[in-house]
Amino acid sequence: MNLNEQIKELRKKAGLTQVEFAKRAGLGLRFIRELEQGKSTVRLDKLNQVLEFFGYHLEIKRDESKDIEESGRLF
Repeated sequence: MNLNEQIKELRKKAGLTQVEFAKRAGLGLRFIRELEQGKSTVRLDKLNQVLEFFGYHLEIKRDESKDIEESGRLF
C-alpha cells in the first residue's frame, strides 16, 4: 500500500472528511486532495504535519540490498 493510500485510510478510520481533516490538521484542502491522489511532488513539511496529526513520523532506513556504488565505494 502506498503512502497516499495509507493516509487516506487513516483519515477515513478517524471518521474525517477531507474538508474536516484539512481544517483540523491546519492544511489546505487542495494539499490533502493531491496527497491522497498520489501527487508525486508534495511539500515534505506538510506531509510531516499530516503524519504528526495521526501520531506517525517519517524515518529513513537503508535498504542493504540496494547498495549504490559510487567511485568504487559502497555506501
